[in-house]
Amino acid sequence: MRLQRNPLWLFLLLLITVAACAKPGAETIEQQAWKKIRNGALLVDVRTRKEYEAGHIDGALLIPYDQIERRIAEFGDDKHRAIVVYCRSGRRAGVAEQTLRKFGFTNVLNAGGYEALKAAK
Repeated sequence: MRLQRNPLWLFLLLLITVAACAKPGAETIEQQAWKKIRNGALLVDVRTRKEYEAGHIDGALLIPYDQIERRIAEFGDDKHRAIVVYCRSGRRAGVAEQTLRKFGFTNVLNAGGYEALKAAK
């Protein structure tokens, strides 16, 4: 049996290659977010007021994702300021991140969903 033509051999080679490239101890997005938050990042909850009132991360500023453009002044003038955004699943936070980048903010992190971020604390 030739090893080059055996699909199992190719799968094992691919698996070994992927495992070798993985970074051991790589931080999750939630861990990265908490590191930034602890270092003074602006934490922004981009969900609705009702979601925010049902539970939020302490210290988070509520600016729903669809209000960011008209409330851009609340983010300040420092375009390099660390900003962490979160929502329920990460989708709205992604929209918020793109909006902030459109306005020149360079240090924005989409921390994903509220529950995962809360659990990672």
